[in-house]
Formats: sequence, structure tokens, C-alpha cells
Amino acid sequence: MKRITVRQPDGARNRTADEWVSGAVTHVSANEDTQKHSKEKMARLTIDLPADLHGLFKAACAYQRTKMRDEIVRFIEEWTQKHRNL
Repeated sequence: MKRITVRQPDGARNRTADEWVSGAVTHVSANEDTQKHSKEKMARLTIDLPADLHGLFKAACAYQRTKMRDEIVRFIEEWTQKHRNL
């Protein structure tokens, strides 16, 4: 019989599968931008991008040594602050 090993995503080792899927357990990150959100419940956002734009964004984040997620969160925070009073 073939043995299969499945790893949980990093930071999910002490969570149940239901907690991980629902986002009930907060995200753990060493990044300063995400630490201020670490006590908030997380919500998932899925978007479709053209493959070339996704590649450019991924490469730019790698060059800056930042996570794509952190850059998107930063953009959304700045954008919502700018457009909050409209």
C-alpha cells in the first residue's frame, strides 16, 4: 500500500481543518503590516488577473522581497483611507 503524507499550510499546524477553512483562527505572520491584523478574523478574497500582470506583480514582489499578499493588503488599506469620505 502506498503511503501519502499531507502537510498543512504553515501556521495551520495547531488548527482544526474547519477553523482553517472558515478563517476562525487568526493569521500568524511576522510581517509588521499583517501583525496589526493578526487579532482580526480573516476573510478570503479571490481575484482573476491576466497571467502577464500576475507574473509582473509576482516578480516585482520577489525583487522587493515582500509577499504579494502584504502588498495587496497595503494597497487596499491606502485606497480605502483615500476613498473613505466619498
